[in-house]
Amino acid sequence: MLWKDFLAYEYLGNSISNYLWFAGILLFGFLFKTILSKLLSGILFRVVKHFSQEDNLPAFRRLLIQPLEMLLFLVFLYFAFEVLEPPLNLTEAASAKEPFLKRLAYRTYQIFVLVAATWVITRFVDFFGLIFTHRASKTASKLDDQLIPFFKDFTKALIWIFAFMIILGSVFGVNVAGLVAGLGVGGLAIAFAAKESLENLLASFTIFLDHPFVIGDLVEVNGITGVIEKIGFRSTRIRTLEKTFVTVPNKNMIDKPLNNLSLRTFRRVNFDLDLTYDTTSEQIRAVTRDVQALLDSHPRTNQDGRVRFHHLGPHSKVVMVLYFIDTMDWNEYIDIREEITYKLVDIVERHGASFAYPTQSLVLQQPGQQHTNLQKQPMPAPLDNTDLK
Repeated sequence: MLWKDFLAYEYLGNSISNYLWFAGILLFGFLFKTILSKLLSGILFRVVKHFSQEDNLPAFRRLLIQPLEMLLFLVFLYFAFEVLEPPLNLTEAASAKEPFLKRLAYRTYQIFVLVAATWVITRFVDFFGLIFTHRASKTASKLDDQLIPFFKDFTKALIWIFAFMIILGSVFGVNVAGLVAGLGVGGLAIAFAAKESLENLLASFTIFLDHPFVIGDLVEVNGITGVIEKIGFRSTRIRTLEKTFVTVPNKNMIDKPLNNLSLRTFRRVNFDLDLTYDTTSEQIRAVTRDVQALLDSHPRTNQDGRVRFHHLGPHSKVVMVLYFIDTMDWNEYIDIREEITYKLVDIVERHGASFAYPTQSLVLQQPGQQHTNLQKQPMPAPLDNTDLK
């Protein structure tokens, strides 16, 4: 009898039994929300799996597990409050006669439910984005690789804007139609405030229409060199050669001079061959002739290679070597360049010539003598003027 009296004891208009049911429902929802979200995601996957040719259930669950957990917990929270007797009943809190705190709690609950539902919908968009991205990776064109992320982000932005309008209309009672009409009056102020964002959005459409670059291209813009990884509707993300990740506004990608290095058909090699001053003219002619023949006959170079006795330097006779390698792969490029350099050294050694290094002469003169000593000191070698990676 005492136990029944205890459960029937009322506090703030509700019995202890009601509070225990309230706590039990919340505890059940907290403990089983993950299991229930996995079951629900499996059911939802059966609806959308015919759009995918692969088994994407793990990826689908990974995307939906968190938003479904939040949505399910809010549902259990609703049923938990339904157990309580008024004045804490949420279904009656929408009335204007209810106290302010109750109306505030109910509207906050509505906002969380709408946000969770919108989150679930956007994760569906992410899932379809994964499917179409996988299909685009199998095509030769790179245009679809950059269009899919753009339209995925654009669709998600529209969904969130639409959800925001629903929240304004259903939760706060705002006349959305009148608000949209009123935006025409303040459109200039909004456009001015969002000037940078609008410029980047228009620049993204210019990139898609003009195709100055696509995902995977190696570009150089505004002092940044790297590979394009993603083109969004506000910015472009570049993976630099130092493996850092740089985000560049789309406006800067079209306003600044852009060098698309991936569109090169050859990689250039340009350096000076320094021969000692005791190298004869016949040796120089033989070296330049054989090196030119090497470049012309190599299967990975074109016919634009040039080997010329260029000028007389301060410490050497300088032969210019210029050629082009038909590859964009860096590892293959340095392997071919190494092969040609070894053969070039063999040619120089075969004709009895020697490589020079920077030196300077120091003359020590004493009174009554023209000079007494001549000493040569090495100087740092000049940098190689070749293409960098």
